[in-house]
Amino acid sequence: MCRMNKSYSLISVLLLAVTLLMAACAGNNSNEESSSGEENSGQSSEVTLDSQMGEVTIPADAKRIIAPYHEDALLALGVTPAAKWAIGETVQDYLEGQLKDVPKIEWNLPQEQVLKHNPDLIILENATDSYEGSYEDYQKIAPTYVMTEEMTNDWRKQIQMFGKMLSKEAKAEEVLNQYDEKVASAKETLNKAIGDETVAMIWAKGDQFYLFEKNRHSAEVLYSQLGLNQPELVKELGKAQTQWSPISLEKLSELKADHVFLLAKENEQGLQTLENSSVWQSTPAVQNGNVYTMNDPSHWTSKGLIASEKTIDDVINTLSE
Repeated sequence: MCRMNKSYSLISVLLLAVTLLMAACAGNNSNEESSSGEENSGQSSEVTLDSQMGEVTIPADAKRIIAPYHEDALLALGVTPAAKWAIGETVQDYLEGQLKDVPKIEWNLPQEQVLKHNPDLIILENATDSYEGSYEDYQKIAPTYVMTEEMTNDWRKQIQMFGKMLSKEAKAEEVLNQYDEKVASAKETLNKAIGDETVAMIWAKGDQFYLFEKNRHSAEVLYSQLGLNQPELVKELGKAQTQWSPISLEKLSELKADHVFLLAKENEQGLQTLENSSVWQSTPAVQNGNVYTMNDPSHWTSKGLIASEKTIDDVINTLSE
């Protein structure tokens, strides 16, 4: 009887050990599956989104992306495009610090150039008739997303949508929040620095001059976001049209702005013209020494998060000194 009890005890111990071992293995497998599941959940997967041309399925982990003239939004998300917008040798100068080694692609997207860059994803503006190929042509090369007109004109919406496309929604939210904080801080600084004084922007291109309307590129940053005041002549211009319209020197004599940002590359002919113009020299901003020449007009004449940040930096560095 004693031996049998010992045998039962030994068997019981062995069974308990096997049970514990199996439970441990099952736990490890469960942990591994859980860990694997967590890793997989962090990976990109294809996503189907509405576009101006209907639903488009964006491939997972798209790396080679072409979004001509909207590289600003990609770079804001930490994504380097496969090619950058260009008109001949003209590029978006303000992005060259990040894009200098990226090959150019002509603005109207010749199909042979697009093929050469072997894109995973093509992002187009709403006005597709400005491109050399048709939507169907580009779709044969890679999945092609066509932005709505609203998105084409709103860089915030671009960043949000690009974030969805590229599984970077958290990054999109982060950079937009950071930008809003930058605007709030700059607005407070400028209110203390110049108060209710008025500000205008003039672009000298060749020997022509363009006064920014209230919603023209960087003017929207200054007036709508930073809350700076428009002079009467800018108010009279109304909203910007698609095409820039030059303004005469005689009309510029009516510009009663307290501060003027003059955008012109070095040695631009217009700078000499203004220097020699008694009409220009008699305006309040010139008389008070409040004309600030910006030799890189590229971010002032563009829309985007990076362009806007650079413009805000210029304004703060100039007006708060």
